Amino acid sequence: MRKIGVIALAWVLPWAGAQAAIYKCVDSQGRVTYTNDNTNSKGCSQLEEDLPVSSVPALRPPPPAKDFPRVSPDQQKARDDSRRNILEEELAAEQTALDSAQKALAEQEGIRLGSERNYQRKLDRLKPFQDQVELHQRNVEALQKEISNLR
Repeated sequence: MRKIGVIALAWVLPWAGAQAAIYKCVDSQGRVTYTNDNTNSKGCSQLEEDLPVSSVPALRPPPPAKDFPRVSPDQQKARDDSRRNILEEELAAEQTALDSAQKALAEQEGIRLGSERNYQRKLDRLKPFQDQVELHQRNVEALQKEISNLR
């Protein structure tokens, strides 16, 4: 008999907390909050039990398209080939730009201006050329990686 009473009590307890009072609190800046904790009683008033709940229903996602456009394997292969050609053209252009940037850097490294008695001035003058070389190197690496990822 005692076991049945414990089971019934365990079944009823979760719903017992649902009967807590709800308080509407308005702070000094006019912000409204709803809580079941009345420890901060300033600006809080208990709501009536049977007030309707004001809520906005969640938006439903649009149904999935039934006729999703399919591409034939031949058309997809043509697209992949076109993409590969474009990437290879970009890679060739970047390699040309890298070569010219390296050549310009080498030319500038060979020049020593009279105003550059301090070595830091020479480094400052070479910095834009070095940046261009690094930029083109990163672009070449990215294009090579992209081409290697193609099927």
